[in-house]
Amino acid sequence: MLHALKSFNDGLIEGVGKGIIWFIPLMAIAVNLVVILRYGFGQATVLLQETALYLHAAAFMLGLAYTLKHNNHVRVDLLYNRWSARRQATVNLLGHSLFLIPTALVMGFGSWEYVLRSWLILEGSPEAGGIPAVFLLKTLIPLSALLLFLQGLSGIAQALTQLGLGKP
Repeated sequence: MLHALKSFNDGLIEGVGKGIIWFIPLMAIAVNLVVILRYGFGQATVLLQETALYLHAAAFMLGLAYTLKHNNHVRVDLLYNRWSARRQATVNLLGHSLFLIPTALVMGFGSWEYVLRSWLILEGSPEAGGIPAVFLLKTLIPLSALLLFLQGLSGIAQALTQLGLGKP
């Protein structure tokens, strides 16, 4: 069961990661258009500015689990890389169990009411001409927490397998 959960989580997070990669060039285009319109034509474009902001937030928040899955997150590699695979698996097991999972749960449950209130009023941009969907932007918080939680479970399953405590 642990292996099936890991396979499902890995597939989901890989799919999300490969999907959001397209947000980066779109964000770059939006930012370039904002600069060209502002400095080239003297036109302010709140919609494009907020589009760049939404794309950046989505890429960052939804990319957290993908980055963790591929071991590209920040860590003290000076020590970690010198350790044996067994010690690394132990550190990963403890880190995911004691820090990542609780943080994801606090982040998800802690943001739930905040996001729900935004959805209840269909909160929009406070700026004239902005994106009328701030509630969608805020939804990235619990969604990101869910993906981190799922990746944490996958990391725990992987560490247990590496330690010989789970089925490969």
